[in-house]
Amino acid sequence: MDIIEQRLKDLGLTLPPPISGLGAYRPVLVHGGLGYVSGQLPLHEGTLPYTGKVGSDLPIDEARIASELCILNVLTQIKEACGGNWAHFSRILKITGYVNSAPTFCEQHFVMDAASRLLESILQEKGEHARVAVGVASLPLDAAVEIEAIFAFI
Repeated sequence: MDIIEQRLKDLGLTLPPPISGLGAYRPVLVHGGLGYVSGQLPLHEGTLPYTGKVGSDLPIDEARIASELCILNVLTQIKEACGGNWAHFSRILKITGYVNSAPTFCEQHFVMDAASRLLESILQEKGEHARVAVGVASLPLDAAVEIEAIFAFI
C-alpha cells in the first residue's frame, strides 16, 4: 500500500470520489510540472453540510471541519491528476482558502489552520505549503469554505 494511502487509513480517512466542476472549468489542470486544483467545496457524500457565514450562521469549529473536507476533495483531485498514482505527486506548494465570513469575523487563519494541519498529517513534509486565508462575502452554493491548491508533480 502506498504511504499516503496508509496515512489516510491510519487517520481513519478515505478520499471521496472526484467531483466534477460546477461550471465551465476543469476541477484540476496540470501543465509544466505544476497542477492547479480549482476551488473545492466542503462536499461530503454529495451534500454540502457546512453552509452560511462563519462567525454568525456557523461556529468556527464547524468551519474548521469544513476546511478539512475541502482538503480531502483537493487531495482527490490531485490523485486523479496523477493518474491515481501518488508516486507522480511531488508536493503541495500553496493553498488559498476562502471563508464565507460574517462582517466582523477575522479568524480566517484559524479556520484554515485545520486544513493545513490535515495536509501535513497526511503528506508530512510534502504537505508543508505557503497559504492565503481570505474572508469573503459569499461563496458558491453558500458554502462556508472553499480551498484551491497548487501542487508539483513528477
